[in-house]
Amino acid sequence: MRSIFCLLFLFIAGNVRLNAQEQQSHNNWIFGPSIGYQYQKASFVKASFWALTDLGYANYLRFDGGANMTWKAGKTHAIPELGVTYYLSAKAVWPFVKMEATPYTITPKVGVGIFNLFEVGAGYGVDLGTKQGLMPIKGFNISVGVSLPLNYHLY
Repeated sequence: MRSIFCLLFLFIAGNVRLNAQEQQSHNNWIFGPSIGYQYQKASFVKASFWALTDLGYANYLRFDGGANMTWKAGKTHAIPELGVTYYLSAKAVWPFVKMEATPYTITPKVGVGIFNLFEVGAGYGVDLGTKQGLMPIKGFNISVGVSLPLNYHLY
């Protein structure tokens, strides 16, 4: 599973390139931090950093990297997570399909976002393994999140 995370990271890093003309006008990537809440057999606080790019025709692709945090028996548990989101024909409300992966769960989701600032999603997590000290994190999933773009532009 760690090799999948490494390959995804290398893919993202390899595709983040700009030519001189793009650097003069604007960056095609919008990025920033996000925070949210997720329920999937337990309550989690989600913190991540994301990058979003325009695919053309008002469709967008977003990559997330972060952690899900929960507390059980006075102990903090942090679970790393990678996510990929495809926003369909964005206007003000952006419907999306998403795939999130941790070392313990793969969770496909669907949902809606408002200008990539606020989003609500639901999905179903498939168990890959159990983190020591926690019950299996699988089953129905619902999440809500807020994203803060650090370089938002309208052109």
